[in-house]
Amino acid sequence: MSPIQPPPDRTPLAPDTLHRLAAIVGGKVSTRPADLTVHGQGECYHPSMPPDVVCFPGTTAEVAAVVKLARETGTPIVPFGAGTSLEGHTAAMRGGICIDLGRMNVILDVRPEDMDVTVQAGVTRKQLNSHIRDTGLFFPVDPGADATLGGMAATRASGTNAVRYGTMRENVLALTVVLPDGSIVKTANRARKSSAGYDLTRLFVGSEGTLGVITEVTLRLHGIPEAVTAAVCSFPDAASAVTTAIQVIQSGIPVARVEFVDAVGIVAVNRFAGLDYPETPALFFEFHGSDAGVREQAARTGEIAVENGGSAFAWAAGAEERSRLWQARHDFHYAVMALRPGARIWGTDVCVPISRLVECIGLARSDAAAAPFPVAALGHVGDGNFHMSYVIDPDSAAERRMAEEFSTRLGLHAIALGGTCTGEHGIGYGKVKFMVPEFGEEAVALMRTLKSAIDPAGLFNPGKIIPPA
Repeated sequence: MSPIQPPPDRTPLAPDTLHRLAAIVGGKVSTRPADLTVHGQGECYHPSMPPDVVCFPGTTAEVAAVVKLARETGTPIVPFGAGTSLEGHTAAMRGGICIDLGRMNVILDVRPEDMDVTVQAGVTRKQLNSHIRDTGLFFPVDPGADATLGGMAATRASGTNAVRYGTMRENVLALTVVLPDGSIVKTANRARKSSAGYDLTRLFVGSEGTLGVITEVTLRLHGIPEAVTAAVCSFPDAASAVTTAIQVIQSGIPVARVEFVDAVGIVAVNRFAGLDYPETPALFFEFHGSDAGVREQAARTGEIAVENGGSAFAWAAGAEERSRLWQARHDFHYAVMALRPGARIWGTDVCVPISRLVECIGLARSDAAAAPFPVAALGHVGDGNFHMSYVIDPDSAAERRMAEEFSTRLGLHAIALGGTCTGEHGIGYGKVKFMVPEFGEEAVALMRTLKSAIDPAGLFNPGKIIPPA
């Protein structure tokens, strides 16, 4: 894809900023072009907009000192976790300092008796689950990528387990945040509920680095279920598969995961992972609970699937088989991209009330049928969220334009159905155009007021979430 030129208001670094920055973080800075490029782009079609410098702090105090330097010199700040975001969240649209939190990766305190944990922002979800595996607990939010927990909080991440365990919004108990003036705040204590004051934790969960830099996260943990089993069920068409998922949820079956993959996606996954599922739309299920409970959940789900034309379940009962199944699901992005060597994925996601899901996916698939490039659909359909992957030639202006038209129409349609332009990807700068249609001018104006009150100089991740007035 042709690189986008940096905006004309890119802010040059003040004299001696690099020297002062290096002194704060013990010399852990980089201005290497390769490092700058990587830190200006996530896992998406958006081109890199590199910062002027990347620094690697190790403590909250160092982050606060970097922020104070940025405030003094008028330098923009862009936080960075694992770089797995999908809507340009890490693009340094005005240059400045990228704060890479990856070295802040200490698990600070595990409290099994309270089923919670406090970690530095750079700890990844896999690192955490590996560390606590002997406690009988796990952290369930699984966006696919091995993202940092600070980044997952900042983007209000979700994933395959959200239908049962919730998103980051439900699983973050408290945060430590460095504000744009360099002060450090703790948003809450560890109590599972509180009616004291404003809910500052929820203010920063999903703020995408525009209001502060998250440096520590306190998370709720969950008990590892006694029994886990997974299965794949094939369907004659997408509507039958999605209808099954909706009916399972409406029946109150506490399914842990229910993922939709369309026929194009199944073809891609089979080729990429060496599997042999029928190349028709499918649902991937996982059931958690007691042995008896899991058997009952699976039996009831299987009955609903058969009523909608579904096949018998292909089971993956053992841990190794389940891991292979879900790894194939998590490799979906790369599997689909491999359908067209040299291509990039223009990806988008929406979320709608589940009663409108068949209609919304139908519109997306109707557009896909007219595309001259491969298009695949994937959905966390248990909560009404699905993704479209447009596999485009990055050098084709016509294909980029068509993908943008498809994703724009889909986002607006989801909003019209009472949904949102994004269930997981977030806004970044890629979806800023949907904010007014989704929330209205008055609500967006309130967001601007909050942003201005907390970040009056507009230095924290500028150009993200809020459209220009």
